[in-house]
Amino acid sequence: MHYDPVKDVFAAVIKELPVLRAVFYKLLDLMFLRSWFVRRELRHLRSQFGSKKIDIYDAGSGYGQYSYFMSKNLTPCTIYAVDVKENWINDCREFFKASKISDVSFAVEDLTAVHHQNRFDLIVCVDVMEHITDDVTVFRNFSNALRPGGYVLINSPSVYGGSDVHDDEEESFIGEHARVGYSWEELRDKLKPFGFEVYRYRYTYGFWGDKAWRLGIKYPMLMLNVSKIFFLLLPFYFLLTLPFTLLMMYMDYSMVSEKGSGINLIAKKL
Repeated sequence: MHYDPVKDVFAAVIKELPVLRAVFYKLLDLMFLRSWFVRRELRHLRSQFGSKKIDIYDAGSGYGQYSYFMSKNLTPCTIYAVDVKENWINDCREFFKASKISDVSFAVEDLTAVHHQNRFDLIVCVDVMEHITDDVTVFRNFSNALRPGGYVLINSPSVYGGSDVHDDEEESFIGEHARVGYSWEELRDKLKPFGFEVYRYRYTYGFWGDKAWRLGIKYPMLMLNVSKIFFLLLPFYFLLTLPFTLLMMYMDYSMVSEKGSGINLIAKKL
């Protein structure tokens, strides 16, 4: 199954109806458990800088969801948000300009080919690294881009069922992924040569989070991959399943999982 065609449909809808984009961000924050974990860590990281204004690199901004959140909740800050999809970047630029959010700027960038030097205090990279084959180059670029004492927040599928792969013979459920995912040890070992140390990490989508993801995300996506007609049925599907999905998400969010199909890791540049 492929996420990108379905994601492009949503991108097209919010492009035609930009007034719905902020509502769409709220729905993403509600329905995706990773957003619960990421937003919690972002608030924590903001507190580590005290009252100083921080420069943030949203490395793989997608719809602009996290840039929007950070512009509202991590102030004072400036945000430089990039993605490889030019149409998504243009849509975000137009929306943020129309919304008079002046502390966020957008650009098209390939993370394997950027040359920022000592520019940012915080790098946010959510569900991006699993799409990039040459991750070592990206981690080197992140190190160059960060100031000493800065942080990088990486959220990704993990090796423990990430991308819905549970053994070596299975193919990724998400066809766009370059790898199944990471363990915290692999991220530690790949980041360490570039002057990073792990600040903290957490496996996400444990037992209950995995069930919530299947009920709230996987099964609807499978239906939409069969036919776009299922867009008409989604409201009825979620009316029945949403209370159970949210309950399981909250249970996962509230507990510490020894393993999970997602990983949220923060590393600090020494």
